[in-house]
Amino acid sequence: MKRSPASLSEAQLVRRVSHGDTAAFDELYRRSAPWLTARLRRRCADDEIVVEVLQETYLAVWRAAGSFADMRSEEAGGWLWTVAARRLVDAFRTRGRHSTPPPACAVPVSAPSAESEVLEAAIGGDLGTALDRLAPELHQVLTAMVLDGLTVRETSMLLQLPEGTVKTRARRARLEMRKALS
Repeated sequence: MKRSPASLSEAQLVRRVSHGDTAAFDELYRRSAPWLTARLRRRCADDEIVVEVLQETYLAVWRAAGSFADMRSEEAGGWLWTVAARRLVDAFRTRGRHSTPPPACAVPVSAPSAESEVLEAAIGGDLGTALDRLAPELHQVLTAMVLDGLTVRETSMLLQLPEGTVKTRARRARLEMRKALS
């Protein structure tokens, strides 16, 4: 008996999407679009770009669900975020060629995001304390490269920094983390 999409995990939904199941796709979108939108908005304040990236992300998910289905991982959320983050970098790159840079990305917010609160709960103790003590510019680079899994080039585009600056900040962040944890 085939289970309804509402009772499946996100990983199972993606696997069904890989077989063209539109009900599974609808359920995946219903579950993941709100948090994906929130994460994208934390990286970019331009709602037009966020909406465009969200559409491109789900189009890519529809087309590439088979690549996730072939993976052994059960973490569909991480895969979705990787797809979205790369689409965001692509959007910055495309707009950078045709116009002025998008407004304020990675805007500092006075209240912590839900994402930050979850990370804080998951990464506690000495590691959490060391992350909190990093300068904001080092924390941004470390978050983009380590937690979001972006390359130096993608991080450079996302944060609108030269690649050399990203490499330097990543090295400084790692050294400070190592020092704080030893």
